[in-house]
Amino acid sequence: ERRGRSGSAPAFTVVGIHPAAWVQPAGAGVGPSAGRQAAWGGHVTALPPPEAVIPHRDPFLLLTEVTELVEGERAVGYWQLTGDEPFFAGHFPGRPTLPGVLMCESIAQLGAYALLSRPDFAGRLALFGGLDGVRFRRQVLPGERLDLEVDLGRVSARAGRGSGRALVDGVEACRCDLLFVFVKPEPS
Repeated sequence: ERRGRSGSAPAFTVVGIHPAAWVQPAGAGVGPSAGRQAAWGGHVTALPPPEAVIPHRDPFLLLTEVTELVEGERAVGYWQLTGDEPFFAGHFPGRPTLPGVLMCESIAQLGAYALLSRPDFAGRLALFGGLDGVRFRRQVLPGERLDLEVDLGRVSARAGRGSGRALVDGVEACRCDLLFVFVKPEPS
């Protein structure tokens, strides 16, 4: 069952693009999705890892795990920084700090996950069309966990909008409004 944004509890719709192995009964905890289970409406549903939904790969995959999803509408997840990321060495020597633009990119990747989970957008490529209202509120340091949330707004067949924020220990580090456009991916 899926309900809209009327204030009722979000429900999750299992999407056909994901392998059946990602959906397990409560307590299953085996297979490729062990440890990636989230609850909606009393049901335990395993979410696929980011690599199964969005096209990003290391070293530019800035999303560790998605923990909540209302497909095409909202997602919650996180990026666990290890401190070994190469950008910390040069940004800044002696005072390593996560670049703010990478916080925005991480929020955008979570938004892409929420959007590309919809069957009608599966396999498409969403690119930045713009960023508005960006605010950085806190430095993010090596080893910290960047908790992410994104809400998608208006979405058409060619473009869409969303807004998101990144937090560390419940304190907002960044917020931004996203504009994205779709392009057809290059044939492999």
